[in-house]
Amino acid sequence: MPDRGSTDALPERVTRGAVHHLHLPARPGDSVDLPKWLDADVTDRLANAGIDTLYLHQAEALEWLLQHRRNVVVATGTASGKSLVYQAAATWLAVQDPAATVLYLSPTKALGHDQARAMGWTGLRVGVLDGDAPPDEREWIAAHAQVVVSNPDMLNFSVLPRHDRWQRLLRRLALVVVDECHTYRGVFGAHVALILRRLLRLARAAGADPLIVGASATTARPAETMSALVGASVQQVSEDASPRGPLHVILRDPATEGHGSRREVVELTAALVQARRRTLTFVPSRAGAESVAAMARESTPPELAGSILAYRAGLLPEERRGIEGDLRAGTLLAVATTNALELGVDITGLDAVVLAGWPGRQTSFWQQVGRAGRAGQEALAVLVADDDPLDHYLLHHPEEVIGPVTERTVVDLANPFVLRHQLVAAAAELPLTGSDLEQFGPASGDVAEALVAEGTLRRRPRGLFWPHPGRPPAVGDIRAIGGLGLRIVEAATGRLLGTAESARAWSSLHPGAVYVHQGDYYSVTDLDLEAAVAVVTPTGDAEFTMALSTTEVDVAAVSDEAALGSGRIRAGDVTVTSQVYAYQRRRNGTGELLSTHGLAAPAQTLTTAGVWWSWPAEVVDATGIADVAGAAHAAEHAAIGLLPHFAACDRWDIGGLSTAFHPATGEVTVFVYDGYPGGVGYAQRGFTQAAEWLRSTRDAIIGCRCLEGCPRCVQSPKCGNGNNPLDKDGAATLLRQLVG
Repeated sequence: MPDRGSTDALPERVTRGAVHHLHLPARPGDSVDLPKWLDADVTDRLANAGIDTLYLHQAEALEWLLQHRRNVVVATGTASGKSLVYQAAATWLAVQDPAATVLYLSPTKALGHDQARAMGWTGLRVGVLDGDAPPDEREWIAAHAQVVVSNPDMLNFSVLPRHDRWQRLLRRLALVVVDECHTYRGVFGAHVALILRRLLRLARAAGADPLIVGASATTARPAETMSALVGASVQQVSEDASPRGPLHVILRDPATEGHGSRREVVELTAALVQARRRTLTFVPSRAGAESVAAMARESTPPELAGSILAYRAGLLPEERRGIEGDLRAGTLLAVATTNALELGVDITGLDAVVLAGWPGRQTSFWQQVGRAGRAGQEALAVLVADDDPLDHYLLHHPEEVIGPVTERTVVDLANPFVLRHQLVAAAAELPLTGSDLEQFGPASGDVAEALVAEGTLRRRPRGLFWPHPGRPPAVGDIRAIGGLGLRIVEAATGRLLGTAESARAWSSLHPGAVYVHQGDYYSVTDLDLEAAVAVVTPTGDAEFTMALSTTEVDVAAVSDEAALGSGRIRAGDVTVTSQVYAYQRRRNGTGELLSTHGLAAPAQTLTTAGVWWSWPAEVVDATGIADVAGAAHAAEHAAIGLLPHFAACDRWDIGGLSTAFHPATGEVTVFVYDGYPGGVGYAQRGFTQAAEWLRSTRDAIIGCRCLEGCPRCVQSPKCGNGNNPLDKDGAATLLRQLVG
């Protein structure tokens, strides 16, 4: 455990009442001379950019990539110079062959534009191909660009379906760069993995054999993750040789100050601004970022209030660039941001970051913390725990916050819904052969056969092909299954406020639901699923709504089973049937119930992957638990809250059910399932790490100071039963029967 740091130089408001104050000492860097095998042209360009040495990990990665022609993933910390690896590689390849092309992929447009600017020193012709690129620019990129900066969405929608227009790029493709590859997980990761296979298949058909380089935050087994993404072996470079300044990490419980986490975050941000510390405050939502910025301005002297702004998706590009520039220049002292600034957009010279709640993953924590203290400066990171089981578990287990990263990025190619779209798209581009299907994963054969049987694809000697006029319909949104689909429109103006997944409309956008946009409250007046639109009108009430629903889970198949303490745990396929029957209006801040209203929503069916555990009747009887249903329900909520720590997901990506008797087991049973059709690997990860997961769940319940259960342990913000019944002590007792 790092030593407790000095508090002398830190604002008193930041250190007062801290649960933990940890100090990570500075780390020296390890540099080497530029490799002799780099061409003089490349070293001259590097020298002109002020670069005459490389960190050891940069030199190692370039050696593997260019001298041994091995695919590489560089998994080192924030500001460790990962981008220089692929920039130098692209330059070297262009010097060897001026006709060579490079494709750079990032998960966000903002990062892509940032990297395009950063490649200026290379002297290469760089073009940004995203949804904002006008037709004439796309034509120039197709004809002339040496480096094409794009994203997986653009590949899927435009480049690959129209690959005949991009033959110069594909035929001379020498390098594919997959930046921030740790972000490709779940549904998005499955889509991206299959899109990359489509890309590489077309490039090889055109005669190219590109190298692949990935840039990743520090994760467990980055080579395994990268290999799953690209379908090829990958060399891992993960020993970070860049220097790092000293770092203070402070963990805070807002209850210490007697108020909620939002107020705590605002006061800390204001205190850092008054201490002239340049600060990023990470907030989970757009509305939250706007709210924190506004409240922090109100909490600082007038002469400083103008130095605090919000940064989020949805701002115009020139607004984002202006905020980034002002933050670099020191004109701004604080920016409240969503995770839009978590990724590698170049912001330097910051003093502190404040995290409004655990960001969900250790990888994200270090990405956000790494935004402060660049260039060897001392840095401060303050984590303010939210009312969430995982936050409060970590608050009392700091070693799991700053210890070695154990998270693995889940990339599951077996989802039949994702495979279906991607195999059809691939077959329309080029007939699918047996060896192609092997690249698309072991589940692709069965999905392909089903597509042939229904007439979507047709088999010919050259392979499976798309036999219908025109192109197949594009996937609505590769970042979700079923697409975003639903538009949220303001009634009076027709203004588009946002989008949402159609599958979740009845739980969050039903008539009467409260929708928050940029801090303003709206009420849903109409939901038209055929037109894919929810109509909203402004409301001045600071309320939120919670849908009430019934859920049933049927076991379709058991794929894994094991003993777990006095019970058993299983994994497999489940069918979830849920129906929203009412919603509650509650007051913001206090959660006070204001009213309950009935709804006549249709039943929704989800076929997905699940993990479930059960206790024999004699074991439960021996515990003497009076409210067995409440105990199982509380255990379910807490387990859902802790699974993101093990499966690199969000609690909103998963669902659950508990029951005092389930026909599939004949016992008290708790289910946790993936919230996406076909599953994306989260439940399976829960099965493989069941003992650690449920032990942490037990500890979170026992460690909470409340008497009967609260949002920090067993209450859930998305419970369809209004968090009733719940038995906190009974949940801990049940879990002890499984993990001691």
